[in-house]
Amino acid sequence: MLTIKSWAEEDRPREKLLRKGIAALSDAELLAILIATGTQNETAVGLAKKVLALTGNNLNELGKLSVKDLQRLKGIGEAKAIGIVAALELGRRRKQSDAPERTTFQSSKDIADYFIPMLADLPHEEFWVIMLSARLKVIAAQKIAQGGVDNTPVDMRLLMKPCIENLASVVAVAHNHPSGNAKPSVQDSTITQKIKETAALLGIRLADHIIIAGNAYFSFADEGLL
Repeated sequence: MLTIKSWAEEDRPREKLLRKGIAALSDAELLAILIATGTQNETAVGLAKKVLALTGNNLNELGKLSVKDLQRLKGIGEAKAIGIVAALELGRRRKQSDAPERTTFQSSKDIADYFIPMLADLPHEEFWVIMLSARLKVIAAQKIAQGGVDNTPVDMRLLMKPCIENLASVVAVAHNHPSGNAKPSVQDSTITQKIKETAALLGIRLADHIIIAGNAYFSFADEGLL
């Protein structure tokens, strides 16, 4: 087995990190530190490059892979796969903790900035609602539904219940597209109109429906579809 200690010193990512700083390491070298050991015929960096190749060297897509997905690659066992998944989840949570603490939402960008750290890397869809006062001050945010890769059923009763309980005057909803395509589906458009009509019956205004796709987003309000 090829361990990192057996490499030439200039090829050791841990030593390189200490000498030059973490910014000097490539994605593959950082991943190799997590993997720690290679196989009989391949270094940890070689394995890391193969892991990255699974998603076209896209770290956002890599963050969507499960332990079982990673284990399909020869040389990546359960322990290595768990280490990679755990590290990427920490990165996702760090982005989420860096999300701006807003007291008001004045635009589609405000809503997108709030949800991108939470939803961008998820391998499944989630549907959220933000409840606002008449002056657009944030009252609460709540996940309403969680679905599969390309579909999230939304129950109007479950959506409106917290809005009524929190005395919301305005709501904005958001969900993600794990596919990376922010374009709304026919179902997205249908559910948006249904939410708008149902909320209006209760005296609540739907301010926007945001679709998150990676770091991009689609706003129904901005596109004049509300």
